[in-house]
Amino acid sequence: MDQSPPPLPKSRTEPDGSAVIRVLSYNIRSLRDDEEALVRVIRACEPDLVLVQEAPRFFRWRKHAARLAAKCDLVVLGGGATATGPLLLCSLRVFVERTQDVLLPHTPGLHRRGLATAVVRIGGVRLGVVSAHLSLDRGQRREQADLLLDRVAALDTPYGIAAGDVNEGPDGPAFGRLAGALQDCWSVAPWGGERTFPAAAPDRRIDAVFATAGVEVLACGVPAGLAGVSATDLRSATDHLPVLAALRLPAAT
Repeated sequence: MDQSPPPLPKSRTEPDGSAVIRVLSYNIRSLRDDEEALVRVIRACEPDLVLVQEAPRFFRWRKHAARLAAKCDLVVLGGGATATGPLLLCSLRVFVERTQDVLLPHTPGLHRRGLATAVVRIGGVRLGVVSAHLSLDRGQRREQADLLLDRVAALDTPYGIAAGDVNEGPDGPAFGRLAGALQDCWSVAPWGGERTFPAAAPDRRIDAVFATAGVEVLACGVPAGLAGVSATDLRSATDHLPVLAALRLPAAT
């Protein structure tokens, strides 16, 4: 029997305009696994924002992204093949100001990497969002961590969220760089599960949600045991486990 984690705060807009949001980071392996299981997991998490890695990148990729979004009662915000895989989905609660797909410097022989970025408003709050999938090469990952932080800062919003597949654990230099500059949400408010890969028998935490100073981290972790999320679906949906964060974004005073 699945062990249920403590209740996760629901999304809401507070009277002063502060926003409580749910952010999901998920490597979906190009929809090559059980898409219906993936949809059940995403829907059960009730996210406002989904920061996807390894979205479909080839034939009719936009159609596949739109189909996934529709099944989850979400819409495509940005990214996809034009960002080399990172994709952003959002609920209708999210008002979009702008989006930009950013290609990172390419090293011949290695997969081209990119960032899906957006500036959005939720409640009375402006928020920058970046989905990333860092390199398999250790040195390149460290360089990309700096570029990711530069992009978060360049969005010039009161709050920023970056999430994705870091391809290394918290003891690695790229993960450490991100966690040193931003809040590693699982470390701040651990909830649910910790390890994210491989989904069938996770022994590493290589997927994470990070937030800038000022974001109040209420809870963050793998939503194993969350109502509607079964262990079978988590194993079948893709080869990574998702990371779900509940965050509070205080309204400007």
